[in-house]
Amino acid sequence: MKRNKRQKRSEPDETGSLDTLPSGIAARVLNVQGASAIVRRLMEMGIVPGAVIEVVRTAPLGDPIQVCLRNYHLALRRVEARAITVLVEI
Repeated sequence: MKRNKRQKRSEPDETGSLDTLPSGIAARVLNVQGASAIVRRLMEMGIVPGAVIEVVRTAPLGDPIQVCLRNYHLALRRVEARAITVLVEI
């Protein structure tokens, strides 16, 4: 069944932290919070509100997490990824 372009989606958008995002799903950064030094470092690497970020893979024991951001790959600790709030637009 095709949707009319003017119809609104009935599914809600999902928010959560980056460490809970499954691999292969793109999301938009909403907020970066935590200690000021960590927030500043993450924002200097390009993790700013509005940026699109995708989890590429997670290490076997869950730490670190490889993400793709602005066409480059970055490895983050799970604690750092937990400080990043993302919005998954369904």
